[in-house]
Amino acid sequence: MTIQSVRVFEPANAFSQTSRRSSPKPPPHIWHASDPPFKGYQPAPSDGYKQSSTSTAIVIDNGSSLVRAGWSFDKSPRLSLPANVARYRDRKLNRTCMYVGYDAFADATTRGQIRNAFEPGSSIVANWDVMEGILDYTFLKLGLGGVEEGIGRPVVMTEPVANLGYSRKTMTELLFECYSAPSVAYGIDALLSYRFNKGKNGLVVSSSHSSTHVIPVLDSKPIMSSVSRLNWGGYHGAEYLLKLLKLKYPTFPGKLTESQAQEMVRDHCYISQDFDGELRRYLDWTGLEDRDHLVQYPFTEHVVVEKTEEELAKIAERKKESGRRLQEQAAKMRLDKLVRKEQELEYFKDLQQRLVNQTKKEIKRLLDEDEFKDEAQLDRTIKELEKSVRKARSKDVGGPENPEEEEEQTFPLLDVPDEQLDEAGLKQKRHQRLMKSGVEARARAKVEKEQEKARVAEEERRDEARRQDDLAGWLEGKRVARAASEAVPKIKERDRLKADLGNRKSLASQMRMKTLANLASDQPGRKRRRGGDDDNFGANDDDWGVYRTVQTGDQSEDDEEEDLGAGLKNIEAQLLQYDTMFTEHNTLEAQSDWTKSLIHAFLRGPRPFDPESQREAHQIHLNVERIRVPEIVFQPAIAGLDQAGLVEIVADITNHRFTAVRDRDALLTDVFLTGGNTLFQGFDERFSRDLRSVLPIEAILSVRRAGDSLNDAWRGAAQWAREPGFAAMSVTREEYSEKGPEYLKEHDRGNPAAV
Repeated sequence: MTIQSVRVFEPANAFSQTSRRSSPKPPPHIWHASDPPFKGYQPAPSDGYKQSSTSTAIVIDNGSSLVRAGWSFDKSPRLSLPANVARYRDRKLNRTCMYVGYDAFADATTRGQIRNAFEPGSSIVANWDVMEGILDYTFLKLGLGGVEEGIGRPVVMTEPVANLGYSRKTMTELLFECYSAPSVAYGIDALLSYRFNKGKNGLVVSSSHSSTHVIPVLDSKPIMSSVSRLNWGGYHGAEYLLKLLKLKYPTFPGKLTESQAQEMVRDHCYISQDFDGELRRYLDWTGLEDRDHLVQYPFTEHVVVEKTEEELAKIAERKKESGRRLQEQAAKMRLDKLVRKEQELEYFKDLQQRLVNQTKKEIKRLLDEDEFKDEAQLDRTIKELEKSVRKARSKDVGGPENPEEEEEQTFPLLDVPDEQLDEAGLKQKRHQRLMKSGVEARARAKVEKEQEKARVAEEERRDEARRQDDLAGWLEGKRVARAASEAVPKIKERDRLKADLGNRKSLASQMRMKTLANLASDQPGRKRRRGGDDDNFGANDDDWGVYRTVQTGDQSEDDEEEDLGAGLKNIEAQLLQYDTMFTEHNTLEAQSDWTKSLIHAFLRGPRPFDPESQREAHQIHLNVERIRVPEIVFQPAIAGLDQAGLVEIVADITNHRFTAVRDRDALLTDVFLTGGNTLFQGFDERFSRDLRSVLPIEAILSVRRAGDSLNDAWRGAAQWAREPGFAAMSVTREEYSEKGPEYLKEHDRGNPAAV
């Protein structure tokens, strides 16, 4: 047999023939874990610079998930890349290499050096070196690489709600000082998307990569004093899923990455219309094949090369011949051992004969020569050798088995007073007293065993008679006896203790280790010093009870553990034989089958799990996580977030902050959803239904989604840059030089200057 290790990357429709034969269920649909998002070299069209003029703006949607860039006359962004930069020193070329965006995922070296421009989980730029590298790459791809006197084009850039003044100031300095931009304008991404979708009065709900905002808009002006924020976005959902999977599969052999978690959230999660009810039914076996999504990671399969029939026959013949030789050698060794024992027996019998009519001094000398203490020890040795020789002769040589009847043992010294015995006689008398106690105990045990056997036989006879006389009553009694059996809780308690002892962090395991640490300590809790107190453990009989404490529960003894469920199995066997309503599925063994348990459905789905299979060990099952992760937007407490849900935030704005019916109706007639975190299936329906339940009955609610939740913010910025009044909303280079980098012009698409 040859075992080879093969790295397997299966196609999406692959499924083992073994699994098909072993399971009546149809083969599962398999999703495969994504590779690092490296897209290779993608040349960007550089003709935009030739088509542009000095009034044509460069539009940059500076998102924490993706940075999108293009010209204001474009219908879609020309560039879309993550805000990542990887730098490392190439020793062969003796130069520093920089990879930007998707190029940073080119190989393991670049992936290990990736740095993100934004603070994790937020839309605030934290690494300005990385941000500068991203802008260099963006302007280069837009055809501005050969321009020596700066970019020479206005810049329109998106920013989050309530962007930090320091972050905006640094970005302004970077664009004016490093790239010599003639003017810069900032706008809020959610408001730009809303204006692009022709919104004037409404409620903008923007759930993006880093956060969720609710912005009321009246007469095309955002009411920034009533904006609310929920600290949850797509980044947090992917991070939360990653934590759930690491808790679910703590020994998973593959590597779970952030990009893979984001893809799982995007491809497998959806919004439940009835979260509590669906969660209770999610792991039901009915329909679990459709609800459980299986993600396969690459694995190394051990391929066993099968032998031919001829090779198997030769191997079997060699094994048979080796076994025959071993049997012959063992028989020869046993025969040699038998001969040696017979010689020893003959020698000791001859020694026993020579001791007759000898003086005590001569007897002691002869016994000392053969290392015997007294004649009693010689007699015991002869009896043991006779028994061993007789047993070996009947087994190996095939001689007649003629076991002698156990002769009745006598204890003559017990009737002799101690005054008439010397020291050796007293010792022999004590020995005979112990021997007599053992003989009497065995006799009592034999009588009790016979009585127990007779009692069991009598009970079986009465039970059989009761069954023949009244079958219905007999069955009812058996059902009651099975329900009241103490074996079930004992078995469960034993299994629980074994599981707890396998976990070193459990209370049972910690108590066991504490007991072991204090075994020989008179004062538990105090450290034993070397050379201090004497070790007197075992002096008291109670000391030995500690070994029962450190065992695995009360059922650690082998005999008791084997007979733990014998009575229950006997009752179940009788019910299976005579009760037509009692089937194999009702037995304790079937009910204790972990492959049909809730934990198995949660970890391994609706199919059997083979722990020896590398394929199945590298599989992740997504079931309750599919609805749990996106539900946090509506119930942040699930992830431990001490904030109100999205529906409660919207209800608070419409019902309490805008008390005028006219303003409230204006907001509710156009509730606008934008951002990548609103793209879950069923998001619109769930949001509309839950919001409708907390609004006044006369309120009119209308919910719509952005045409393109991902790119409409960029399109809105490009549309804004083409408007005639755009130049008046931008900060020019002269204004920057005169008023400083903190200067900001207020308009209806951006943050107020006070923020």
